[in-house]
Amino acid sequence: MRRSITARLVLMFAAVALATFALAGFVLHNVLARELERHQYEELDTTLKSLQFWIHAIGSPERWARVQARMDTLTPEDGSVRFWVLSDDPRFQYGKGLAEIDGLTREANGHTSAIVLPGQEKPFRTLSVHIDAFEQRPAVRLIVGRNTEPYARTRQAFLTALVALGSGAMLVVAFMGYWIARVGLRPLERLSAEAQALRPKTLSHRLRSEPLPVELSALAEAFNGALHRLEEAYGQLESFNADVAHELRTPLANLIGSTQVALSRQRSAGEFQEVLQANLEDLERLRSIINDMLFLARADRGEVATGLVLTPVAQEVRKTIEFFEFVLDETRAHVAIEGEVRTEARLESALFRRAMSNLLQNAIEHSKPGACITVTLREEAADTWITVSNPGAPIDDQHLQHLFDRFYRVDAARNDRGEHHGHGLGLAIVKAVASMHGGQVCASSAEGVNTFGFSVSRAA
Repeated sequence: MRRSITARLVLMFAAVALATFALAGFVLHNVLARELERHQYEELDTTLKSLQFWIHAIGSPERWARVQARMDTLTPEDGSVRFWVLSDDPRFQYGKGLAEIDGLTREANGHTSAIVLPGQEKPFRTLSVHIDAFEQRPAVRLIVGRNTEPYARTRQAFLTALVALGSGAMLVVAFMGYWIARVGLRPLERLSAEAQALRPKTLSHRLRSEPLPVELSALAEAFNGALHRLEEAYGQLESFNADVAHELRTPLANLIGSTQVALSRQRSAGEFQEVLQANLEDLERLRSIINDMLFLARADRGEVATGLVLTPVAQEVRKTIEFFEFVLDETRAHVAIEGEVRTEARLESALFRRAMSNLLQNAIEHSKPGACITVTLREEAADTWITVSNPGAPIDDQHLQHLFDRFYRVDAARNDRGEHHGHGLGLAIVKAVASMHGGQVCASSAEGVNTFGFSVSRAA
């Protein structure tokens, strides 16, 4: 199940708003509770001190009646404030339920406590003080109590208001968050609409990044970069398909034409043998093209060299040159090795020799008879480079970067004899072999010398 960015943003806005209002409500509720408690204590303390002053000066039972009358006056009708006087002398006692009060209040002077009286849902918060004996009055304990129910109702009302306000505010924030998300994502919707309008024939089109926000501008630039690479790959694919069709068409046409001519009239066994021999050469060419294409397809899928063995690079180069002795004698060319490399690299010998053979074959085919071909070995950092140089016509820089592409040829620049050799996959295979060994390729043309090479990583 896919969730939209708008829904996620709305949920995040609502969650943040809920957390914020919950934290603020918790703090405000605790502040209110402390203030109400402080207010209760101040009221109790004020009343307690006032009565304490009166009782302190009362020393006879006759005058005690005046204290009782004052406490009666201070006691409201709803009984939210109550007074108790505890004494060993019954004449100097006051209040209802003195026995229960005496059992619940044994604290030091001024200590507050909460006691639950019979018939009351909420406890009474109390404050007491000990008053020493005076004349006929023995020592007494004065207790002042206030019902906490009004304060509890206030806290409950405040909490209800906070919950209602927080819920309403969260809904408002969620609604505003939805509106903000929709407005904020409009550039993304426009960007998506432009991307959906792209077709294979319109790959040259690029997304507009100027009117976009900074965050989406970077995304558009990255997408445009991907479009550029896709356009290049698509162009290479079209060119590759055309080249493949061209390369396969010639040998197939030769096969069909020679076979049709052979079958057009009666021929001897020798004549049929000559036709089959010519057809076999074309079939070998087709098989070579197909095998090379399959190898490059595996390399494109990221296949790496297996069966790597620690091998002296110079030794493999010499063995490959020895394999070309017959071809070198035929063309009167010779190969010189420069820059002896004594280090070893982890190589798959068959692949390495294949790449080396392609470079030598390329140099021989595009050199005049009797030319001197130079193989240079050098080490750079963790790589070993093998380059093959041959005298030849200069190659423009615009072609150098494409020479390792499949089926890419610069016939006028790379074939002095005007002959058509190979099928345009040799250097592409060199690049694939280098990549499978963690290396790279290079090409240069200067002062009548063309150089092609590849590297292998010694740590591959």
